[in-house]
Amino acid sequence: MTIRGLRSAVTVTAAIVLAAGASAGIAAAAGTAGSGAAAAGSCGPGALKVSTTSAGSGQAGMNHEGTYLRVTNTGKSTCAISGYPGLALEGAGHSAMKTTVHRGDTYFAKDPGAHKVTLKPGKSAYADLVWSHAGPSAKAKYLQVSPAGGNAHSVLAFDKDVDGAALSVTAWSATPPGAS
Repeated sequence: MTIRGLRSAVTVTAAIVLAAGASAGIAAAAGTAGSGAAAAGSCGPGALKVSTTSAGSGQAGMNHEGTYLRVTNTGKSTCAISGYPGLALEGAGHSAMKTTVHRGDTYFAKDPGAHKVTLKPGKSAYADLVWSHAGPSAKAKYLQVSPAGGNAHSVLAFDKDVDGAALSVTAWSATPPGAS
């Protein structure tokens, strides 16, 4: 056998070993996920519906206003969401507005911190969304919300004056975030 033939044989053997190892790792991971409760995968964009809600609590005071973002699993499978929603304001005609988003505690709620929230079909997660309106304000007409922080987003009507186009938001939580 030539050197070239040996190299080819070694390359093919290495590829087979790697493939076998990867298959074993996938099988082991599937066995781990299958034991006990099944691990929920990330919620896909088509499985989530975004809306706003007062959740029974008015948020207004000292030139601040707020609402809760609610994302509901409309799919047929349990899935999970974590972290913070992606947000952007739009003006009239859906024109993009340069938006600043502050993640953490808001004027009205304590941030629960980024953590995994498992959503069974029909269940919701919440984030507190707050803005101020005392000074020079941007005239927003719409709010883009990306539940998982990716490019997939929903657009909600949001006819608000927002100082400096700046929003504050908490992480997603299984219940509306409590007072700070």
